[in-house]
Formats: sequence, structure tokens, C-alpha cells
Amino acid sequence: MVGLKPPEVPPTAAMKFVSAGMAGCIADLCTFPLDTAKVRLQIQGEVTIPRTISSVEYRGVLGTLSTMVRTEGARSLYRGLAAGLQRQMSFASIRIGLYDSVKQLYTPKGAENTGMATRLLAGCTTGAVAVACAQPTDVVKVRFQASRALSDSARRYSSTMDAYRTIAREEGIRGLWRGTLPNIARNAIINCGELVTYDLLKDALLRAQLMTGEDGVGGHGQVPSLSLQHPSPGSFPPLDNVPCHFVAAFGAGFCATVVASPVDVVKTRYMNASPGQYRNALSCLLALLMQDGPAGLYKGFVPSFLRLGSWNVVMFVSYEQLQRAMALARPGRA
Repeated sequence: MVGLKPPEVPPTAAMKFVSAGMAGCIADLCTFPLDTAKVRLQIQGEVTIPRTISSVEYRGVLGTLSTMVRTEGARSLYRGLAAGLQRQMSFASIRIGLYDSVKQLYTPKGAENTGMATRLLAGCTTGAVAVACAQPTDVVKVRFQASRALSDSARRYSSTMDAYRTIAREEGIRGLWRGTLPNIARNAIINCGELVTYDLLKDALLRAQLMTGEDGVGGHGQVPSLSLQHPSPGSFPPLDNVPCHFVAAFGAGFCATVVASPVDVVKTRYMNASPGQYRNALSCLLALLMQDGPAGLYKGFVPSFLRLGSWNVVMFVSYEQLQRAMALARPGRA
């Protein structure tokens, strides 16, 4: 068995909620430079107002990271981290921590298995609610990541809290929710790509007993319970271990990147845009297609995959272990 010993009592919804937020923060701390590189590559070459076209400055993931360190210092890789952590504590807690509860809510009573439609509906629901609550933190994070190193007097925002106040004052409360619709679309897709794919992959791995050792421990001819849903005591089977979590999370990260990259590019550009640059998210999409063609929808794909793939691995492994640790430490557990 790899990782913490499975507890006999499954974690509560509150444990999952807190564990998801903490796991999201851990994953952000580990992968934030890749996210920053992704943002810089996505906005590179963007036509701005006044109309100017910037030259290509960043080439590839490593080139972007090295250029940023050379020209702006190593701290630039973590610009916007405070807003990123604030985002995860609300965003990941809702979209991941509440996924099981919402999935159970949508599952018909007496149903033996959770259907694909139910999983997709649960993923879309928690993703949309999470965006509605955490959108301001995402806007501020993207703007800090997109901004270059400037003198104190020329900085767009002096701090994270100043960014919230300035955006609300200059662009109105709506400015803090800029890009909400494309972000909801993006996170509905990502949530389905991540959570549903992770759910299905982990379920398949456990059913096929692909993560058994040489002695096949943990099979016993039984089909383990689903990955994120633990309806009864003893629902963490022996094969539900870190290698299983790693493989399922890696596959989930790749699927999520493929389906969500186009919406992610539009979301990033629209959030970072100055007032009046785009009328709406659709005009941002059309401007991108006219300027870069369909290939522009996959700008920054490699750093997106490196970031989302590694983020999923760190997050899901941390999430599984954190909720188990909380269940083990639960007072009066069976």
C-alpha cells in the first residue's frame, strides 16, 4: 500500500471541501511559474489599443521562463500568487470538494451506478458555481501574471488588495467579473475533463486491478467503489493508492488541456484586456481568429499541458491523502 492507510470511515463533505482547497493551494505553489508562462504566451502578439503589434518575445516554455527571469527577475514567475491562492481556497474547494455531494444529489435514488450524464452535470454545476464565487480572484491573478516588471510608480497595481479596489473603482464591480461567461464555459469544460475523466479513469484502473503488486493484493474479485465517491465504510480499497491516483490524474490533465485550451486563450486575453479593447468575449474570439487563425486557439498549449497535467497530479494526489488524513484524525471514528 502506498500513502496513508485507508480509514474505515469515509471523509465527510466538509473534509472534502477543506482538503480540495488545501490541495489546490499546494498544486498552485508547485506549478505557478508554468501558469505564468502560459499566460504570457497566450497574450503574446495580441493587438492592443492603440493599435500596435508586439514582436515575438517568448519562445516555448523554457524560453519564456528564462526570459522572464533574465529581464524581470525570478520573483516575476510568482507574480499574482496571492490572488492565485485566494482563488484556490474558494474555487477548488467548491468545484472539486463539492463534486461528490452534487453528484449524489443528481443520482436517482436506488441507482447502482452513476451515469455519465450525471457526472457531466455535476462537473458543470460545481464549475459554474465556483467561477461565480471566485471570478474576481482570477481576474486579478491573470492581470498580475500578464504585467511586466515596472518601477513602483508605473505599476498597474501596487498590491493584490489595491488591484481589487482599483478595478472596482475604474471599471466598476462588473470589471471584477470580466470574462465570467468564457470562464464558466472554460471551467465547465475543464471540470468535466478533469473530474469526470479522473473519476472514470480511476474507476477503470480499480476495476481492472492494473495497480496490483506481484501478489495481486487488493483484488479479491471485488469491484471497488468509485474514485471520488465513498458511500460506505471501508470504501477505500487497497488498490486505491498513489500510483493509481497519479495515472488517473495525468490522463485527466491531458484531456482537460485538449478540450479547454481554446476557451482558456480567449478567457486570458479578455480578462487582461483594457476597457474598450473588446466589446465582449465573442469579439475577442473573432479578433483572435482573424489575427492568428485557428492555431491561435492553442497558443501556449505546451505550457498549458505541463501546468495542467502537473497541477492535476499534485492536486489529486494531495487531495486524496489530505482527506484520508482528516478522516483518520476524525474524533470518534470507527
